[in-house]
Amino acid sequence: MKILAICIGSAERLPGKSYKTGIYKHPVGGNVLVDAEGLVGDAICNQKHHGGVDQAVYLEGSLTLDWWSKELGRPIEPGTFGENMVIDDLDNGIVSVGDKFIAGDLVLEVTSARIPCATFAARMGDPLFIKRYTQAARPGIYCRVLHGGAIATGMTVDYLPYDGEKVTMPEMIATFGKTLAAQDRSRYLAAPIHYKLRDILAVHSGA
Repeated sequence: MKILAICIGSAERLPGKSYKTGIYKHPVGGNVLVDAEGLVGDAICNQKHHGGVDQAVYLEGSLTLDWWSKELGRPIEPGTFGENMVIDDLDNGIVSVGDKFIAGDLVLEVTSARIPCATFAARMGDPLFIKRYTQAARPGIYCRVLHGGAIATGMTVDYLPYDGEKVTMPEMIATFGKTLAAQDRSRYLAAPIHYKLRDILAVHSGA
């Protein structure tokens, strides 16, 4: 695998909306520094729901974006979904919490699936896109940064699957907001999931 594109954005206003968003990402060249909060220079406007240490970097696989291009009948260019990085030859559907992506000094660990929001639907120009994205079961991938570093397009990416019980991206989006069975809740809590989801599940488990 390799880095196909690195994308950052600035605060821009959505058509017909009063607020600004950082969802408009555009490919950049040269070296980009990634620290614990994500790509240096990338705008995160709604910090309540986006960004933070467990959503520091948002990945998309090129195979998944190719699928969306066919599904939507138009090219999906890097950055369209608001992703920070496109990984060549990656299918989002195979990725699980705890998987690691390593590029040079940068080490990323998967924490959660991307859950679509109204801003994403507005960006895509389709009020029904939240439902469409959820039903497609090919969500984007959020990661925490275990070790920061500088990255550039074309760098080799090593993919290390998690060696524990799997919590896949399709499963995470399918179960979002739903009550998990005790066995599934234990499996989620055993994986290095996003801290906000961990807090919710821990309360339900009585931990």
